[in-house]
Amino acid sequence: MGDAAAVWLTARLALTTTVLLLIVGTPVAWWLARTRSRLRPVVEAVTALPLVLPPTVLGFYLLVLLAPAGLFGGAWAALGGDRLVFSFPGLVLGSMVYSLPFVVQPLHNAFLAVGDGPLEAAATLGASPWDRFRTVVLPLARPGFFTAAVLSFAHTVGEFGVVLMIGGNIPGRTRVLSTAIYSHVEALDYAAAHRLAGGLLVFAFAVLLAVYAFGRRFETPRL
Repeated sequence: MGDAAAVWLTARLALTTTVLLLIVGTPVAWWLARTRSRLRPVVEAVTALPLVLPPTVLGFYLLVLLAPAGLFGGAWAALGGDRLVFSFPGLVLGSMVYSLPFVVQPLHNAFLAVGDGPLEAAATLGASPWDRFRTVVLPLARPGFFTAAVLSFAHTVGEFGVVLMIGGNIPGRTRVLSTAIYSHVEALDYAAAHRLAGGLLVFAFAVLLAVYAFGRRFETPRL
């Protein structure tokens, strides 16, 4: 029962994180692909920071910020919200920060690949900026959205350090698959740990297989 709850919570966390990141990451990636601002390297560095920071470091600073006495946690509490640390909303916020580059970078590359030609052609036909983005960019960038969604979901499923720092390992509330495996290993229940770890291994392979197989459909044929 405990592992089933961890599976459900992990799937719910990964799905929520992915949907929210696609909403937040799309305008960020589009801005990075089109802007010439001097702030672009700064924004690129900030969005890529989770790739190089140890998860425990990222989790520690998120814990400080989301705690009731922290900057964001205190502001949230003042608005009448429940505490963010050791809660599902806190896990979602931490997961969004941790998986941000896995959404922004594929979308950024997909937007760059669209190029200026299709947009200029649509503009000559009288399409507004929103119409050009909706009818030209989104269809052409579909592989990037697929890759971003799959990688974000998979990365969230596998996260451990950030989740443990800001959510702990509370059964039924914040215990996800990665922390459930940790608990089984601590209890020397290797059989249960093997079941969950093996499932994650198969899942990770399936995700990578889907990304590469889908990506090959859009490769330019070699002459």
